[in-house]
Amino acid sequence: MTSVTERVAHTIANHAMLEGRCRIGVAVSGGADSVALLDLLLELAPRFSLSLSVVHLNHCLRGVASDADEQFVAALADRHHLPLHLARIDVAAAAEADNLEQAGRRARLHFFRSLIEQGHLDGVATAHTLSDQAETVLYRILRGAGPTGLAGILPVTREGLIRPLIDIPRADLIAWLLARGETWRDDETNRDTRLARNRLRLEILPTLREHFNPRLDEALGGLAEVARAEEAYWASITPSYQLRRGILILPAAELSEGDTAVLRRRTRAALAAVKGDLRGIEFAHIERVISLASSRQGSGRLQLPGLDIYRSFDWIRIAPLGSGYGIDRLVSAPAAVPSLVAFPDGSQIELRLRDAGSSPVCDKVEAELDWRKVLALQELEGNRLAWRNWRPGDRYRNRGSAAEENLKAKFERVRVPLWERRAWPVLTCGEHILWARRFGPAEDLVASPASTPVLLIRDLQREDDES
Repeated sequence: MTSVTERVAHTIANHAMLEGRCRIGVAVSGGADSVALLDLLLELAPRFSLSLSVVHLNHCLRGVASDADEQFVAALADRHHLPLHLARIDVAAAAEADNLEQAGRRARLHFFRSLIEQGHLDGVATAHTLSDQAETVLYRILRGAGPTGLAGILPVTREGLIRPLIDIPRADLIAWLLARGETWRDDETNRDTRLARNRLRLEILPTLREHFNPRLDEALGGLAEVARAEEAYWASITPSYQLRRGILILPAAELSEGDTAVLRRRTRAALAAVKGDLRGIEFAHIERVISLASSRQGSGRLQLPGLDIYRSFDWIRIAPLGSGYGIDRLVSAPAAVPSLVAFPDGSQIELRLRDAGSSPVCDKVEAELDWRKVLALQELEGNRLAWRNWRPGDRYRNRGSAAEENLKAKFERVRVPLWERRAWPVLTCGEHILWARRFGPAEDLVASPASTPVLLIRDLQREDDES
């Protein structure tokens, strides 16, 4: 049988765990797995040119026992003449909405990432074993996870975490430690079967190994490996969605037209792009989003964990929960001539005068108004020009229309999504609308060939969109 050391070396090479990494922090809790990890990496350090250090986070959950773990790890680092990166955090006080297990995991990841981001380490090795992988995969199966969840514990993460023991059963590590006369510390909370993960480890998995498959760990580990390969393939063909102000807007067809497997992947990628992860997002949530995108009604709204999803006409808008529309309303602002005004949605509109005989400012002019008529209207109304957002009840007769029409009806006709209307710019004088985005100038103010000077209105956002 190949030695444990060589099996770990194979895992490291197979997953390119140390590519570009030589300063490795070994996460040591004091338990058997992490002590074995440290000893194995010490043996392999010359082969892989490793510079090792010890990393320990005291969770302060078990009082004196937690402090004893810290002292044990510090003594271990000292015995091997290794640098020690030590931190303490009261996980129970920081848990808040999280359960203790989740809070502890988050605290460890934050500590490990900080060491890497601050340049102290190139990566952190954690002592996750094949037994941990089997436990994780089975736990996720029981909770209804899809292929992504079945990928289990990743051998290497983007943040720089590596798992050299991921192919080694825990029993083999215990035997290896005993043969070497190594000692370790036991955490009594790992035997508390009131915790679901402990019950799975101590009761359910042993029963399944005895009555169904003695090589269950290998079988579940193999399932994770297959799922990881599938995930890598899907990641290579699934779009990478770009956000604007933390919000994603995309055609409903993107999540409704095509093969069901592809739609589910796109939907997951879209939700993850906005939320940052898929925690709390279940299979039923994905199906509801696809159903909303496929609906013939063309409108609707869903609220998922951490997400607010709108459908309006042919568009889907995915935003963080509680973010509202993501665009502030423009209540009212003076419209100076000349000027270049920025609007809450990120667009800009330029106002400037041009003599009748001069050349246009550019080839793309949104509107030309008779400036003399505009001045006459200002004098009549006793008001100056102003910008504001669309308001319910707004109506005017735009160029080419036979009669006045409500702006809302125009929105419906050209299928302007609900969220875009919030900051829809309108140029006014008193109660009169002179111009509105996309619908153009009022019919009675349109410049003629004889008009001089002419008020030019350029909607720069529209020009960008059309180019």
